[in-house]
Amino acid sequence: MLSGVAPAAAQCLSQGEARQAVASGQAQPLGSLMGQVGGEIVKADLCIEGGRYVYRLSVLVGGQVQTKVINASR
Repeated sequence: MLSGVAPAAAQCLSQGEARQAVASGQAQPLGSLMGQVGGEIVKADLCIEGGRYVYRLSVLVGGQVQTKVINASR
């Protein structure tokens, strides 16, 4: 049954908040996750989704931009 309640949307952090989350060790730096991306990052946002940190990425793969979500929590 549908309850009419949408799942909690990701809350993306400002650049300053993202830097603080990485500096404090709560989130991994994006550079350490580059092997999981599989393309050229066009845009990256650090967000809190479901109580954990994730990177929401726009990635250029084979001439097309794809959205990828990668776990960033430590």
